[in-house]
Amino acid sequence: MEQLQFLFKIIGLGSASGLVYHNNTIVAVGDNSSFLYEYNISTEKLERYPLQENAQENTPKKIKKDFEAITQFEDTIYIFGSGSTENRNTMVQVDAKTKKVIATQDLSMLYASMQSFGEINPEDFNLEGAIYNGENWFLFNRSNGKKSKNAIFTISGKNLTDEFSILHNKFKLPKIKGVETSFTDAILVGNQIYFLATAEATESTYHDGEVLGSIIGQIDVTKMKLKSHKIISKTNKLEGITLVEETPETISFLICEDNDTEVLESNIYKITLKK
Repeated sequence: MEQLQFLFKIIGLGSASGLVYHNNTIVAVGDNSSFLYEYNISTEKLERYPLQENAQENTPKKIKKDFEAITQFEDTIYIFGSGSTENRNTMVQVDAKTKKVIATQDLSMLYASMQSFGEINPEDFNLEGAIYNGENWFLFNRSNGKKSKNAIFTISGKNLTDEFSILHNKFKLPKIKGVETSFTDAILVGNQIYFLATAEATESTYHDGEVLGSIIGQIDVTKMKLKSHKIISKTNKLEGITLVEETPETISFLICEDNDTEVLESNIYKITLKK
């Protein structure tokens, strides 16, 4: 109970950055890839679906869309670029059943507004998690470095391109080996946000650093206050979380790891927490 358990390795999916679980199937994105991946756990079959024209894996860092966040509401999957450079401001909407792209939107105005509202410089802006509950969007900025810009942005309004309002909550997250952890993904279950955060010895949102460990934590969405946290790895850069099972006493998640290499394989873990 409450220990990170290795389940399996997905061959063909590299640098996994986010995942959604449904009916024994994992839908995932990788931050180096412009494909959406669908993995059937029973058959171990991996399918991939292009998110743009001329989609490729292991996209060069300077031009990649950096898809870091994925969330699903009803029959639509939403995939967000991190915003850490100007060409990473894209959101892609995908039909959850057919895996075909419904729409692609440029969120440059939203991301610029978030930076201004949250007093975050462009070099400190790096979205790593997204949640949509049908009413509000919750977007998670990952802090790297000494400026401590961990934040949750709550976005409401007609759309995410030009008619929206923004709320901003800063967070001081727990440290590992003296380095503050930073958001890497999150999921909403009821009124509780369960999030992952990793400590990485880097002061850049662009370059990777030595991984010092990862935590799982809980935030009450009505109060936007940190309720609890637990260190679940001292070595892994855990990047994606999805709900797999819930009972009255426990809650279980699948978690993916970003290996920060060009090797096309990703480890999937499971953790079960007491409520």
